[in-house]
Amino acid sequence: MTQTPREIDASTAKSWLDRGEAILIDVREAGEHARENIAGAKLVPLSSFDPAKVPGAPGKRLVVHCLSGRRATDAQNRLAAAGIDAIVLTGGIEGWKAAGLPVRENKSAPLPIMRQVQIVAGTLVVVGAALGATVHPGFHALSAFVGAGLVFAGVSGWCGMANLLGLLPYNKRTATG
Repeated sequence: MTQTPREIDASTAKSWLDRGEAILIDVREAGEHARENIAGAKLVPLSSFDPAKVPGAPGKRLVVHCLSGRRATDAQNRLAAAGIDAIVLTGGIEGWKAAGLPVRENKSAPLPIMRQVQIVAGTLVVVGAALGATVHPGFHALSAFVGAGLVFAGVSGWCGMANLLGLLPYNKRTATG
């Protein structure tokens, strides 16, 4: 009996998909998927991942991908714990693009939430530092507050700023594809 590989390269995944031998699951978040995705990939975000809700079909391989591979490996482990075999696309969508394979892009879709966090946090830190140097030293507290929030997000895995940004109307659009 041949053992299913744990990872495959983009060219192999593409050939499986073209021959109808695989289902591709994108475990990135809806905003990431809306902005850029591999045609035919089914969106099952890792943040609300339930192995029982992952689409499958008899006789087809299940290939999971994310941006670079870390979240897909997490999904693969969750699927394995539920008795479902899955294969990770090596390098994720970035590996797919590096292999010269096409992706669908929607530049009008919102930026991924973590990029939004980086933009807002960076802006607040720069404003706090500039105002602290020119207007009143108390403004340095703004930079310190944002920095502390980022440390907390990194340690806990919970980002209040991302949650707040996720409530904005343009981040509530649903992804298609």
